[in-house]
Amino acid sequence: MKAESLHIGTCSWKYPSWEGLVYSERKPANYLQEYSHHYNTVEVDQWFWSLFASDKLVLPKLEVVSEYAASVPENFTFCVKVPNSITLTHHYKKNKSDPLVPNPHFLSIELIQRFFDSLQPLHHALGPLMFQFEYLNKQKMSGVAEFIDKFGPFAEKLPTCFTYCIESRNPNYLTTAYLNFLRSTNLHHIFLQGYYMPSIFDVYREHRERIDKLSVIRLHGPSREEIEKQVGDDWSQIVAPKDQDIKDLVQMIEDLKIRNVKLYLLVNNHFEGSAPRTIARIEEAMIQSVQRHVDLHNTLNN
Repeated sequence: MKAESLHIGTCSWKYPSWEGLVYSERKPANYLQEYSHHYNTVEVDQWFWSLFASDKLVLPKLEVVSEYAASVPENFTFCVKVPNSITLTHHYKKNKSDPLVPNPHFLSIELIQRFFDSLQPLHHALGPLMFQFEYLNKQKMSGVAEFIDKFGPFAEKLPTCFTYCIESRNPNYLTTAYLNFLRSTNLHHIFLQGYYMPSIFDVYREHRERIDKLSVIRLHGPSREEIEKQVGDDWSQIVAPKDQDIKDLVQMIEDLKIRNVKLYLLVNNHFEGSAPRTIARIEEAMIQSVQRHVDLHNTLNN
C-alpha cells in the first residue's frame, strides 16, 4: 500500500504512560506535536461527547482547534468523531426505567454545519469524519431500512468537500443493502473490531466487493473494563496479545492495497493494552509478510 494510502494512528493521544514509546517525558509541553513525529493520523473523540441536555450542547472551542492545527505537519490528518448530539436518536437514560426522550438534534443539518464551522482551522487536515451510532434497538430504530431512510436525505445535504464514514454498532445492520447504500451515497464503512460486533475479517470476506475507495478500521478490545483492571493507568505494555487478529489484519491490509482502497487504521489501547506497541507489532508483521512474498518469488524464479 502506498504510504499516502495507509494512515496509521491511535485513538486519542494524551497518555503519560507512553513515555519512551511516543513521548520524551510523561508530561511533554505538547503531546500532539510529539505524537505527530511518530504517526500520520489520529482519532479525535473528545468532541463526540456533545449532548448533555436538550438545551446544553458543547461544540469544539476555536482556540483548541487552532492549537491542534498548529501542532502537526502538513501531511498529518485528523479522523474526527461527529458529536453525539447529531448521532443519538434519544437522550441517554439515567435509569433503565426512565422513558425514552427523543433527541431533537438527531441528524440536524443546522447543527452539523455549526460543527463544521467550529473546525475551520482544521479543514485542510481533516480525514474521515466519523458518525458513530450506538446499538439501535427496536425502540430507537425499527431496523436498517428505517436507518437508511433517515440517513439518506441527511447525507444528501452534507458538504461534498469532506469524507464521511459510518460506524454501526448493530450487527444486524451489516447487510448487503446497508453497504450498497453507503457506496451509492459516497459514504464509507468503519470496521469496528471489538465489543459485541462480529469479526471484521468475516465481515470483510462477505462484503469485500462493496468496500471501495476508502475505509476505516478501528481496533478495540472485547471488554474495556477487563483490560482496564489489568493495566490501571499504565498503557505501555501488551497484556492481551491478539496474534491471530494481527495476522488476519495484515492480510486484509494487503488485499485493500491490491484493490487501491485508502485505509485509516486506528488502534485503541484497549485492543491489547498499548496502542503504540500494537502498531509496532502490526508494522513488523507487515514487513515480515512482504519478506515472505519476496522469498517465495525468488524461490519460484530460481
